[in-house]
Formats: sequence, C-alpha cells, structure tokens
Amino acid sequence: MRGKTILGGIGLFAGTVYILNASWLVMPSDIGSPRIIAHRGVHQTYSRQGVDAETCTASRIDPPSHDFIENTIPSMHAAFAAGADVVELDVHLTPDKVFAVLHDWTLDCRTDGHGVTEETPWPTLKALDVGYGYTPDGGKTFPLRGKGVGLMPRLDEVYAAFPGHSFLVNFKSRRPEEGEALAALLNADPEAREATFGVYGGMEPTRLAEARVSDLKGFDKASLKACLIAYEIYGWTGVLPSACRDTMIALPIDIAPYVWGWPYRFMERMREADSEVLLVGPYGGSDFAAGIDTPELAARIPPGFDGYVWTNKIETIGPLLKGY
Repeated sequence: MRGKTILGGIGLFAGTVYILNASWLVMPSDIGSPRIIAHRGVHQTYSRQGVDAETCTASRIDPPSHDFIENTIPSMHAAFAAGADVVELDVHLTPDKVFAVLHDWTLDCRTDGHGVTEETPWPTLKALDVGYGYTPDGGKTFPLRGKGVGLMPRLDEVYAAFPGHSFLVNFKSRRPEEGEALAALLNADPEAREATFGVYGGMEPTRLAEARVSDLKGFDKASLKACLIAYEIYGWTGVLPSACRDTMIALPIDIAPYVWGWPYRFMERMREADSEVLLVGPYGGSDFAAGIDTPELAARIPPGFDGYVWTNKIETIGPLLKGY
C-alpha cells in the first residue's frame, strides 16, 4: 500500500506539473509573422568557429555577396527594407561625448585607424575607412577597402536618418557614464526615446540606463542568468521570478524547448510580466552573436510566435518570415 501511495503521489505531482505547463492549452496570440531584429544591419558574416573576445572577425569573413558594412546607415536602410522591425547597433562614448556606432573595442581590426575606440575623438573616427580590414582570404584581397570612408555614424545621426524605426543599443563597455549619457539623450529627445527598443551589453551602463529612462527595457548576462535559472527551478508552478519581469530575455532556439511551457504557455507568462522574448541562434557560450540565420533554423520557430527573432542574415530571413 505504501508503494502505491508513493507512486500515486508521484503521478499526481507529474500530472499537475504537466497541466500547469501544457502549451497546447494556450492558443497562439498572433497567427502571423514574428518580429525581427537585424543584428548589425545587413553585414558581412563570418565563421564563428574558434571565435573569442580577441578575434578580429573582419579578417575571416565569408566571400562577400554584397558591399554592405555593419553599423552603417546604408546597412540599416537595407535591413529595414528586408523586413527588420528592429536594428541592433553597437556604441562607444568618445572623449568628446559622442556615441560612435562601431562594434569593436579597438580600431585596428576593421578600420585603417589604431587605438581604443572610446579613447579616440569623434573627428578622427569619422574620417576612418570602416571597410578597410575585411578580407575573406587571409589578407590576399580586401574587397571593401575604400568603400567605408566616412561611413561610421553617430547614434544621433542614426536616429535622425530613420524616423519611425526602432533600434536595440548595445553598450560595448561597462562604463556607467555610457548609461548616464544615453539616458540623458533619450530623456531630452522624445523621438530618440521612441526609437530605442531597448539596451543590452555591459551590466553597469545597461542597468543605469534602464533605471533612469521610464519603461526602458534591457538585459545583460547576469540578468538573463538570474531569470532563466530561477524560472527552471520554480517557474513550472506559474509563479514567475522577479528577474523575468519587465525585461528582455534572449533565449537560444536549442534551449527554448526545455523551458517550462514552451512555446505558448511560456510566451503567455512573459507577456503578462511585460517582458520581451528574443529568440536567438543555438547556444554558443557567453555572447549573443548566433542568430536564426538559415531556413532550417527558421523552420523551428513555433507557428504564431509573437516575440522577436534575432538574425545575422536579415536579407535571407526577413523575406522568408515576412513572405516578401
């Protein structure tokens, strides 16, 4: 009898967990196309095998199929034209208090400049060739050299060039002053605030900007870890961790099936918590560079998914998901 009681208790517990997290009991909220975040706009892709924080990715690009250069206004125009709802961009606050839009911590990899990006005055940055260092063949040819002179934009120039569009701002440092400067910009300019979908990256500037700008959402590595670990421990109960509320959650597509209630119950919980879900590419460690970049990965997006899809190949994935 005791054994049957234990088994019955286990069965009841398992059944309760199942019902609480049964995705099929929740109808998709929006049968249609998901929203898309174009990582760096239309840009030159590269092999991620063996990439670490010191890798010069411009030196290992795939053979170019276009001339667009990441983080430039032409690449952003092309991304929106291909179906992007949001364009992700990278910023550095210069000594003369300008937000320069460039990915790299230093200039030596992809430009004809030298030194630390955030330590370089804006006039010097603006004169650089941001296509200088791109090579698909180990330095034999540089197909974009000379095509990126003067194309590095300021963040305020990006906002002005795209009224009515949205951007996800990536802080490339952990300097609190970057968060303070962005908060001041957004609080002083309602159109820039409207254009800023969210922030992420360095913990200190991200959290400071979130705290000082009303309803601004963001995420960093620590906030993602706090949300997802707590959710896996007790989210099955329907009680949502505080770390998962009013935030952004970057969820790798290969991890997603293992979160409680994926996809529709999970998405319902996040909607009720006023949180945005960003479906990114397969888990690759500590960065968010991997995207939904192939038709095969796109086919794994649940029907009616109403979050955001992160891609490095907006020119491929945008028309596919939007039916262009």
